[in-house]
Amino acid sequence: MSNVVSKIDEEIHRLSESLIQQQEQDGSWRCCFENGTTIDAYVIILFRTLNIENEALILQLHDRILAEQQADGGWKLFQDEEEGNLSASIEAYYALLYSGYSQATDGPIQRAKRFIQSKGGLGKVSSILTRSLLAATGQMKWPASISSIPLELLLFPSSFPINFFEFSGYSRVHLTPMLIMADRNFSIQTAQTPELSELNKQTHTNDIEVDELHSRGFQEMQNNIQTGLNRLIGTPHNIHKAALKKAEQFMLQRIESDGTLYSYASSTILMIFALLALRYDQQHPLITHAVQGITAMQFRTNGKTTVQNSPSTIWDTALLTYAMQEAGFPADHRVIRRAAAYLLSKQQNKLADWSIHNANIEPGGWGFSETNTINPDVDDTTAALRAIHGLTWSKPTYLESWNRGLNWVISMQNNDGGWPAFEKNTNKEMLTWLAIDGAKSAAIDPSEADLTGRTLEYLGSFAGLDIRHEFIKRGTNWLIHHQEKDGSWYGRWGICYIYGTWAALTGLKATGIASNHETVQKAVKWLLSIQNHDGGWGESCRSDRHKLYIPLGESTPSQTAWALDALISVHSQPTPAINKGIEKLMILLQEDKWTTTYPTGAGLPGNFYIHYHSYRYIWPLLTLGHYRRKYGD
Repeated sequence: MSNVVSKIDEEIHRLSESLIQQQEQDGSWRCCFENGTTIDAYVIILFRTLNIENEALILQLHDRILAEQQADGGWKLFQDEEEGNLSASIEAYYALLYSGYSQATDGPIQRAKRFIQSKGGLGKVSSILTRSLLAATGQMKWPASISSIPLELLLFPSSFPINFFEFSGYSRVHLTPMLIMADRNFSIQTAQTPELSELNKQTHTNDIEVDELHSRGFQEMQNNIQTGLNRLIGTPHNIHKAALKKAEQFMLQRIESDGTLYSYASSTILMIFALLALRYDQQHPLITHAVQGITAMQFRTNGKTTVQNSPSTIWDTALLTYAMQEAGFPADHRVIRRAAAYLLSKQQNKLADWSIHNANIEPGGWGFSETNTINPDVDDTTAALRAIHGLTWSKPTYLESWNRGLNWVISMQNNDGGWPAFEKNTNKEMLTWLAIDGAKSAAIDPSEADLTGRTLEYLGSFAGLDIRHEFIKRGTNWLIHHQEKDGSWYGRWGICYIYGTWAALTGLKATGIASNHETVQKAVKWLLSIQNHDGGWGESCRSDRHKLYIPLGESTPSQTAWALDALISVHSQPTPAINKGIEKLMILLQEDKWTTTYPTGAGLPGNFYIHYHSYRYIWPLLTLGHYRRKYGD
């Protein structure tokens, strides 16, 4: 035992020293939110369309995209993605050609072309973002799944069975510019726009979409929309004009100080094209400011440049501050104090879309990105509250901030007992019938096991609340009733069943569920059954798409740390499986291979995954700290 603890102390010291060196002057940590090549490709296409002469950035993004090409000519979202990813490959091919730094006759472009054609070409693209970008730049017709949704939907009152604010916030800020462009049948091309028609096999129509458009669920949703349209008062022309203005104002009212829409690069790019569809000049201040905001999202690491979809500064800073304290840093350490002061300054104080379904609650949440001031979420808020908790006893400003945040988190509990990410009670199943790939995950914001578990862990460990409180009991019941048959839980924002099971187990334990409870024991048994022979854990991103646990075949640092932290929360003494896992975790932290950078963050199943550069510090440091605290001298 003493030998294990000694090694842990050495590793904690090494990780901590590295983090101290990386902390910024303002107290934050700025780690890369790396999300494949999609946003890099979109930025090149946008910049060339607008004739923006930022050659240094365009060349850097071109080189990064080219470097990610696989031997078969395609691109992948993650290492073990079967047969590559058609949407990512088309985006990359398009951007490389549009950049001007690759030519149609180049070997890599020819290989990419053959790969895309072998997978069915443009007509088989499933990503609605990809299809919208292609339509906006004249490469295909507007998808029927978008053009069939009338702009008048934005005028439906909350009393209607379906209305715009029943969609998730993430969905709304992407759907609005898409609807504007589809309504205008907008497209824009330049003299340099590549011709992609040769990527088509036969037709622009997506065969999958045709099936979805004729599904019973989609037709039922369309019927509800038609019922809503029939109830609107006014001439069709005036109603449509009002809807178009409403959509425009919806975007403009949600532009952050850096010029971005909701602090997402993806929605901001769509917004720029939508503004062009509304006949804004390309040099309009709103467009130039938005371009500046996107440009500022670039991150250079390991000799490569990428554009982050939504920089994770608040998330990373909050979790690193918390993990360092769990690993032994006192709350009054200068590193912790600086980080806490930074976080305190980023607590939100505006009523925004979250208050539509959660009225009469004082703002108190935190967002994901530094520029995010109107889109707080439960996970970032509990992370920030964990980070500042140690200072609440000595500084009244922190106590006031902590109380506001605590009240906000509690108020965000859904009626079913679980917690959402961004908005309360936005879980109308009808919206998942949209003929949009990933709609089930993007269109609504329901209770999730990872969010519910992490919220309960915070409320139990830091607020001292347990199952004797009715709302905590409802949360634990939600988790118990949503456990999978094999003992796991699905996690929405991480990969995936390991992530969800870790969050659920630590949440249940923190709020008073006994270790011998059937639910806990079932989860422990599942975690032990998927432990790798080397002692670690690893899960494939394919789990997210198939909604079924799929092993990676290798161990990753963050997933190994999650599984171990869950087991540590249950066992009063270290088991052989825990010790074997701890040994493997410390080995993984010395390695630098593909498993080190494997994406373990989830955005949109099948379309968007994240390699958080901070995760190789946060979760191992937290787990090692918890082992040291519980089992050390």
